[in-house]
Amino acid sequence: MSDVSETRGILASSAVMASGTVFSRASGYLRNVLLAAAIGNELHADLFNIGNTIPNMLYILLAGGVFNAVLVPQLVRAQKNDPDRGDAYTNRIITLAVLFLGAVTILLVIAAPLVMRLFLNSSFDDPALAAQRDSAIAFARYCLPQVFFYGMFALLGQVLNARGRFGPMMWAPIANNVIAIAVLVLYLVWFGPLSPSDQCAAFSRTQELVLGLGATIGIVAQVAVLLPYLKAVGVRFRPRYDFRHSGLGHTLRLGVWTVLFVVVNQVAFTVVVRLASGGTASSVCLPDHSQHAQAASDATGYTVYSGAFLFVMVPHAIITVSLATAILPRLSAKAADRDLSGLAATLAGTLRTALVVVIPFAFALPLFAYDAAKVMFGYGATSTTYSHFVASMILFGPGLVFFTVHYLMLRGFYALELNRTVFYIQCVIGATNIVVAVLLVQYATAAQTSPALVLAYGASYLIGSVISYAVLSRRLGGLQTNGLVRFLVRLFVAAVVAAAVTYYIGQALPGSGDDVTHLEAAFRLVVLGAVDVALFLALAQLLRIREVTTVLETVFRRIPRRGSF
Repeated sequence: MSDVSETRGILASSAVMASGTVFSRASGYLRNVLLAAAIGNELHADLFNIGNTIPNMLYILLAGGVFNAVLVPQLVRAQKNDPDRGDAYTNRIITLAVLFLGAVTILLVIAAPLVMRLFLNSSFDDPALAAQRDSAIAFARYCLPQVFFYGMFALLGQVLNARGRFGPMMWAPIANNVIAIAVLVLYLVWFGPLSPSDQCAAFSRTQELVLGLGATIGIVAQVAVLLPYLKAVGVRFRPRYDFRHSGLGHTLRLGVWTVLFVVVNQVAFTVVVRLASGGTASSVCLPDHSQHAQAASDATGYTVYSGAFLFVMVPHAIITVSLATAILPRLSAKAADRDLSGLAATLAGTLRTALVVVIPFAFALPLFAYDAAKVMFGYGATSTTYSHFVASMILFGPGLVFFTVHYLMLRGFYALELNRTVFYIQCVIGATNIVVAVLLVQYATAAQTSPALVLAYGASYLIGSVISYAVLSRRLGGLQTNGLVRFLVRLFVAAVVAAAVTYYIGQALPGSGDDVTHLEAAFRLVVLGAVDVALFLALAQLLRIREVTTVLETVFRRIPRRGSF
């Protein structure tokens, strides 16, 4: 199979996933708009967002790495080699996950106050923030059951992926977003948007119940969506407790290094959350800092950091994750056949395809960030503070490029079962993130807290991407590096020229200053986005960037069809 044919096959496999992610992100956008309008983007918002983020962090810490990276190659091997096509292996894995995640979730809910001490800045020890600390703990108790359902969603989704059904896992989060939207509409009708004077306030018990329980119900629905598709592909769950001599030992040995990898990653993220929570708490809401009222109005913290991150990661979620999910079974099969040159070719082609999207996006961020922040967040409680997101959104661009390279390299390591190598690389990334974040935040103002953390993120993945690419390239005997360099030169020329021309056009459009209306911002986004994309595509055609042509041909070939899950 030629490189072009394989790339088109991978793109076709990932098309349904990408379309599902697009709809999921669109509904997620509406959810984020309503959430920002309801609770703002300062300390009040951080209380909920940190409490609702922790379950996902803990799930990833406890089991996510094993489920997302180790299981697909093992499930593919079991289907290929076992007489029952992997049914017994799948049932044992699900049984073990239910027992482990169930027990851990119960313990976490009981230990919620201790859990929150890990993630909240020491400013929350001040008696003046006792009510706010209690709200964060209450949200944790309502949301920590999500650990179990996040785990089951990831596991069942990977079972479907291993059987070639990629769509459901990408479409299921829409159910979560629909429920979240309904909950937030109820919240806005019941309580109204947060007033500017309450940015430091705690939540009431009723508010905690509505937001916290609503968030967990959405994750439960996300799992429920997968169940009919599991039945359709022939998965009939029957508890199996015969774990000994069943092949799980090999999986768990691989999982040990993946768990250690995740531990390092989440330790770094825990430090980031603690530092971010201090941006809005210590500088804004404590009585002894009242003299800094002007600086406080510009403070950024976890809500700004995570909101900017979610926006910038849209291309990653739509393109890179879909591609990586589609190629992992292929990479695993090539690794099992010891076809290292084929594995390298597949991975190199996929990397170029992903970079065709994320590099132009990174260059375009400075052009669109302010208008995007206005359109996305300029409502209700954030109608006067939406500009807090802009700097972080722009600075995340380079970090997205470096993360994309590292993320795809990891798929090669996992296919080769080099999980220990991944752990060592992640130690370097985590240590860099922690050191740079602590140093930058130490000298940052309240307004600079989130941008400082974004810079630390970019620095860590710059180092990580260089190391992971170099190590994997040496292991595989090359990753078509000469071709990648030529490709990057042409891609950078096309992206820079398109962005530069678009910038000057933007200066002539209405709303080029800070005082822009929602309508002007939306108009500018549409016009400048269309101009930038059209210029880039024209330059890509002129510079013969084949990956752009392949992506477009695949998209246009699938438009008339009605895809199925």
